[in-house]
Amino acid sequence: MNRRTFLAASAGLLAAGPLAFARAPRPRAASPNARLGLGFIGMGIQNRGHLNWALKHAGVQVIGVCDVDTTRRTHAKATADTHYANAASASPGVSATKDYHELLARPDIDAVVISTPDHWHINMILDAAAAKKDIYCEKPLTLTLAESRLAIEAVRKHGVVLQTGSQQRTEHDGRFRQAVDFVRQGRIGTLLSVNVGIGVSATWCDLPEEAPEPGLDWDKWLGPAPVRPYNSILSPRGVHDHYPAWRAYREYSGGYITDWGAHHLDIVQWALSADSSGPIRVLPPHNSQANRGGKLIYANGVEVTHGGPEGITFVGTTGELFVDRGTLWSRPDHLIKEPPSPEGSVGPGSKDHRQNWLDCIASRAKPECDVEIGARSIACAHLLNLAYWHQRPLTWNPQTWSFENDPEADTWRDYERRQGFQLPA
Repeated sequence: MNRRTFLAASAGLLAAGPLAFARAPRPRAASPNARLGLGFIGMGIQNRGHLNWALKHAGVQVIGVCDVDTTRRTHAKATADTHYANAASASPGVSATKDYHELLARPDIDAVVISTPDHWHINMILDAAAAKKDIYCEKPLTLTLAESRLAIEAVRKHGVVLQTGSQQRTEHDGRFRQAVDFVRQGRIGTLLSVNVGIGVSATWCDLPEEAPEPGLDWDKWLGPAPVRPYNSILSPRGVHDHYPAWRAYREYSGGYITDWGAHHLDIVQWALSADSSGPIRVLPPHNSQANRGGKLIYANGVEVTHGGPEGITFVGTTGELFVDRGTLWSRPDHLIKEPPSPEGSVGPGSKDHRQNWLDCIASRAKPECDVEIGARSIACAHLLNLAYWHQRPLTWNPQTWSFENDPEADTWRDYERRQGFQLPA
């Protein structure tokens, strides 16, 4: 019985609670205590949080960490080694490497957590899927539209579980789930429009050259992106406790339209029942100098505008509803006094995004922010960016992942990667 078959057969043990996963025997002698072997790629602030969570979880064993920066890599290894030493856990020691391929080659690693700058995600997703490793990949899932489609195809082809790190579907007191139910159940009448308050698009990087950071493989950090000199804004020196601003530059990310759009546009897609679809038209703002005002238009006529207060405002024929982290209100306020109807509800959710991923690794079910959900949600952000960058309307076919009768726009779906860092076959 291979590992996948065994996990699927034993999924019923999850009903007994999280420790049932840890107690279930596993057909892998290499992993200590028969726990799920995890590797971590990219050891910045986000993945350090995931690492600390995993170290406290009885059902997993941290096997290896990876980062192109020596300081962050050795710090992550020391954190894990110290934990296991203090906990008297059976651990052969956590490996550390700057080449993520070394993690993927290990048979005792079952799954990986990817938290690198966005421009590296697709290479790692494709390689991990081909290596039959389950994947937790931070949002934004991809850098381009073409990458989004490739991620879906690779995950489906290789039968792995991918959870996108867009946790608003499962966490934050259930407010987003309630908002989706209220909208779908007609509490504000027929939905007419949505305003999404998120940050602005990315610009090309023009940061000045700085002295290199000792121990950082800058060439590998750049990867498929164009060659440019080191700057600490892109890869901070040492072990940092902030979210670096590489996300503001087009070579590495889509700006805050993709950073926060991965969260809020995901909820909009969910409310519109568009998890396997998306908008069909994209419009730039009327003022070509504006950094807000772009629109996504869906087949049912709903317009989603980039702008408004931070958060999501749903506008219907009989009222409006606003939701953000920690906030949910309607106008008139009585519209949401009663809870959503259980009939047709999206349900209570798992309450823990990472645990949902582990549960789905065992059951082989799709997680709550499956690869297609993450890919299509971030596609909305990519479409907005293209409208801003090229300042013209676009007609999009979400089923073919292409622009209608627009060969020029089709060339914008991806970019030319640097020699030596092309996409895996």
